[in-house]
Amino acid sequence: MIPLTDGWGRAIKSLRVSVTDRCNFRCRYCMPAEGLEWLARDEVLSFEELERVVRVMAGMGVDEIRLTGGEPLVRRDVPTLVALLARVPGVADLSLTTNGVLLDRLAGPLVEAGLHRLNVSLDSLNHARFAEITRRDALDRVLAGLAEAERYPALRPIKLNCVAVRGFTEVEIPALAELARRRPYVVRFIEFMPLDADEVWRRDEVLSGAEIRALIEESWGPLEEIPAKASSTARRFRFADGAGEIGFVNPVSEPFCSSCDRIRLTADGQLRTCLFSRREWDLKEPLRTGASDAELERLIRFAVSHKELKHRINDEGFVRASRSMSQIGG
Repeated sequence: MIPLTDGWGRAIKSLRVSVTDRCNFRCRYCMPAEGLEWLARDEVLSFEELERVVRVMAGMGVDEIRLTGGEPLVRRDVPTLVALLARVPGVADLSLTTNGVLLDRLAGPLVEAGLHRLNVSLDSLNHARFAEITRRDALDRVLAGLAEAERYPALRPIKLNCVAVRGFTEVEIPALAELARRRPYVVRFIEFMPLDADEVWRRDEVLSGAEIRALIEESWGPLEEIPAKASSTARRFRFADGAGEIGFVNPVSEPFCSSCDRIRLTADGQLRTCLFSRREWDLKEPLRTGASDAELERLIRFAVSHKELKHRINDEGFVRASRSMSQIGG
């Protein structure tokens, strides 16, 4: 096997697979309140096409697959896709990112299908503020979904992702961090990135990981850093007396591009080598016009050879990504 590497010598081990651009939330940092046009059904890759792409990439050493959206659980029969991917030789880690609102009925089927890990978006534990940022009154359903997921020991770790926005997140931090003291969760604070559909992101709205850590330690005492693998997106910490972990994903204040091992596949079959790419590589057309696995492999290797060195958020003249987060895949 010849490893999949980019033009800078980084080995690509992780693939984020968007299964749909649709979502049942309208989070302010991701989507407009209304008016976003969905992909037509025939534009979205089928489960069989997704499995084929994953199988080809697994043959090049990509061993970590995360299913994303939009909201992946709004796509019908997602456990069927999980089962297909869980059987692909070489896939060692299969996870899913969700807003959690459908987990109460799907956690069990997902585990049975072979899902290993779960990331759940959760920006507030206050009903009014949760509705303010998601534009949906659904906190109780998300918490019920988390409780259901926690019933399955095979589904570990359960990560809670909080997008940190200045002027909103500060008051949420103590309660969210406390979850990692008393529950087996990894609570991760993710710096607000310029991927919102309304394009209103401003640098002064970014609440940095360092600021969040200081607020947590002010409430709960010192955090102890945990070693993380070089390609990890998060700096990991734990409480001396806690059950879970705290993570900080700091793409704006502390970019981790030099160790990036990730690429992304959009729901409509476009390969993106960086979250902030301006260029995409079409896999859907060759998938649907008879390309062989060898031809797909050559196309993927060529695209990855052009992977960007860094995202350039902090560079003068930074140009936003060509799509919003829900259209790319989280």
